[in-house]
Amino acid sequence: MSLSTTDIKAKIRDFIVENFLFGSADELADDTSFLDGGIIDSTGVLELVEFLEEEFSVTIDDEELIPENLDSINCVTAFLEKKL
Repeated sequence: MSLSTTDIKAKIRDFIVENFLFGSADELADDTSFLDGGIIDSTGVLELVEFLEEEFSVTIDDEELIPENLDSINCVTAFLEKKL
Protein backbone atom coordinates (compact mmCIF):
# COMPACT_ATOMS: atom_id res chain seq x y z
CA MET A 1 0.00 0.00 0.00
CA SER A 2 1.51 3.25 -1.09
CA LEU A 3 -0.12 6.34 0.34
CA SER A 4 1.09 9.88 -0.01
CA THR A 5 1.74 12.03 3.03
CA THR A 6 -1.34 14.04 2.07
CA ASP A 7 -3.51 10.89 2.00
CA ILE A 8 -2.22 9.74 5.39
CA LYS A 9 -2.81 13.17 6.95
CA ALA A 10 -6.34 13.31 5.50
CA LYS A 11 -7.26 9.90 6.94
CA ILE A 12 -5.88 10.81 10.38
CA ARG A 13 -7.58 14.22 10.33
CA ASP A 14 -10.93 12.67 9.34
CA PHE A 15 -10.67 10.12 12.16
CA ILE A 16 -9.80 12.75 14.78
CA VAL A 17 -12.53 15.13 13.64
CA GLU A 18 -15.23 12.44 13.48
CA ASN A 19 -14.33 10.67 16.74
CA PHE A 20 -13.04 13.41 19.04
CA LEU A 21 -14.10 16.81 17.68
CA PHE A 22 -17.64 15.85 16.67
CA GLY A 23 -17.22 17.16 13.14
CA SER A 24 -15.64 20.51 14.06
CA ALA A 25 -12.11 20.86 12.70
CA ASP A 26 -11.81 24.62 13.28
CA GLU A 27 -9.03 24.42 15.87
CA LEU A 28 -7.15 21.46 14.38
CA ALA A 29 -3.88 22.33 12.67
CA ASP A 30 -1.45 19.61 11.57
CA ASP A 31 0.82 20.47 14.50
CA THR A 32 -1.91 20.88 17.17
CA SER A 33 -1.07 18.73 20.20
CA PHE A 34 -3.85 16.22 20.81
CA LEU A 35 -2.98 15.95 24.50
CA ASP A 36 -2.24 19.63 25.27
CA GLY A 37 -5.30 20.65 23.28
CA GLY A 38 -7.51 18.28 25.26
CA ILE A 39 -8.53 16.58 22.02
CA ILE A 40 -7.52 13.05 23.04
CA ASP A 41 -7.15 11.48 26.48
CA SER A 42 -5.45 8.18 27.31
CA THR A 43 -8.48 6.19 26.14
CA GLY A 44 -8.52 8.21 22.94
CA VAL A 45 -4.88 7.30 22.29
CA LEU A 46 -5.88 3.63 22.38
CA GLU A 47 -8.73 4.32 19.94
CA LEU A 48 -6.30 6.15 17.66
CA VAL A 49 -3.83 3.24 17.78
CA GLU A 50 -6.59 0.76 16.97
CA PHE A 51 -7.64 2.90 14.00
CA LEU A 52 -4.05 3.20 12.74
CA GLU A 53 -3.45 -0.54 13.03
CA GLU A 54 -6.64 -1.37 11.12
CA GLU A 55 -6.49 1.42 8.54
CA PHE A 56 -2.80 1.16 7.68
CA SER A 57 -2.14 -2.54 8.47
CA VAL A 58 0.64 -1.78 10.95
CA THR A 59 1.41 -3.09 14.41
CA ILE A 60 2.16 -0.48 17.06
CA ASP A 61 4.16 -1.77 20.02
CA ASP A 62 3.61 -0.54 23.57
CA GLU A 63 6.98 1.24 23.65
CA GLU A 64 5.89 3.23 20.58
CA LEU A 65 2.93 4.73 22.47
CA ILE A 66 4.69 8.01 23.18
CA PRO A 67 3.70 11.61 22.43
CA GLU A 68 6.53 11.96 19.89
CA ASN A 69 4.68 9.40 17.75
CA LEU A 70 1.03 10.14 18.46
CA ASP A 71 0.49 13.73 19.67
CA SER A 72 -0.42 15.55 16.45
CA ILE A 73 -1.35 14.88 12.85
CA ASN A 74 2.25 15.65 11.85
CA CYS A 75 3.68 13.29 14.51
CA VAL A 76 1.36 10.43 13.58
CA THR A 77 2.05 10.90 9.86
CA ALA A 78 5.84 10.86 10.34
CA PHE A 79 5.55 7.81 12.62
CA LEU A 80 3.36 5.95 10.13
CA GLU A 81 5.64 6.74 7.21
CA LYS A 82 8.48 5.04 9.12
CA LYS A 83 6.27 2.01 9.80
CA LEU A 84 4.91 1.60 6.26
